[in-house]
Amino acid sequence: VQLQASGGGTVQTGDSLRLSCVASGRTFSNYAMAWFRQAPGKERLFVAGISWSGGSTYYADAVKGRFTISRDNTKNTVYLQMNSLKPEDTAVYYCAARLSSGSYGDPTLYNDWGQGTQVTVSS
Repeated sequence: VQLQASGGGTVQTGDSLRLSCVASGRTFSNYAMAWFRQAPGKERLFVAGISWSGGSTYYADAVKGRFTISRDNTKNTVYLQMNSLKPEDTAVYYCAARLSSGSYGDPTLYNDWGQGTQVTVSS
């Protein structure tokens, strides 16, 4: 599946952003989806994941209570609503799709990746 992420930008501490990731080329509802992020010079880290139906969601501790992942299978889109943003949330955010089971936090389990969208939070 091809993934196109958008919605990044530069905001101030405490602001909100909503990222979107549109899928094409395969049956979107077959895929579990996730968002990862990567800050300069650091490894790519899991942010949030959602099951194929949307019935189960998972979050990294750093974003619990502030970020919400959701999906609309009729629009082939997964979202990441980010509230109360902090400077440490600054990173390139990637959406990812996978068919396999296993830990949502393991990037090696994902088949396809979007191109990334930059989020910058200024203090």
